[in-house]
Amino acid sequence: MTTGQALDVGAQLSRAQRRRLFLRALLRCLLIVVALVAIYAVVPLQDLAGHPVWVPLSAGLVLLVVVILLQVRAITGSRYPGVAGIEALAVTAPLFLLMFASAYVVLSQGDAASFSTHQLTRTGSLYFVLTVLSTVGFGDITATSHSARVLVMAQMVLDLVVLGLGIQAYRGAVQVGRRRSRPVAPPRPQDPGPGTGVPEHVEGSQP
Repeated sequence: MTTGQALDVGAQLSRAQRRRLFLRALLRCLLIVVALVAIYAVVPLQDLAGHPVWVPLSAGLVLLVVVILLQVRAITGSRYPGVAGIEALAVTAPLFLLMFASAYVVLSQGDAASFSTHQLTRTGSLYFVLTVLSTVGFGDITATSHSARVLVMAQMVLDLVVLGLGIQAYRGAVQVGRRRSRPVAPPRPQDPGPGTGVPEHVEGSQP
C-alpha cells in the first residue's frame, strides 16, 4: 500500500467523495440488514420445534463471537476503518437480535404457554426482542413460562455484554486501523559522526 492509499478518509478525500463514500456505506448497511431479516423470514425454524432451544442459541452465540473477531480483523486492515466499523455494527447488532427472535419463535412453537400470546409469530418475536432491548416494556407480550423468563433474562444480560463489548471492540479496532493507515514520516538525516563523512583535522597536517 502506498502512502497516498494509506491516508485516512478525512485527509485523502474531498467533501463530495466523503459524502459518496458515506452514502455507499449506508446503502451497504441497509442491504445487510434487509438480507439478515429476509434470512430470518425464510429459515425453517419449525424444524427446531420440540428441541432444546439452548443448543441452537449457544451455537448462534459462538457464531456471533466469530463474526465479531472477523469484523475486528477487517476493520484494522481496512483502508477506511471508520466506515468498516459502521458496517461491522450493521452486521453484529441485527444478527444478535434475530438470533434471539428465532429462539423465542422456537420456544413458542414447542410450548404455546411460554408467552402471553398463544404463539409468537416471527414478526411478533422480533417486536418482542426490540422491546426488551429498548427496555420499553409495553406489556402486550410477556414471558410466562420459566424457560421463557430465563431466556429473556439472558437476552437482557447479553444486550449489555455482547453489544457493549462488541461496540468497544469495534471502536478500538477503528483507532488501531487509523493509526496504521497514517503515513510514516521519513527519518530525519542525522549529523555525520566520526569516520562517516568529513575527515577529522589531524594536528600537523596541511589544511
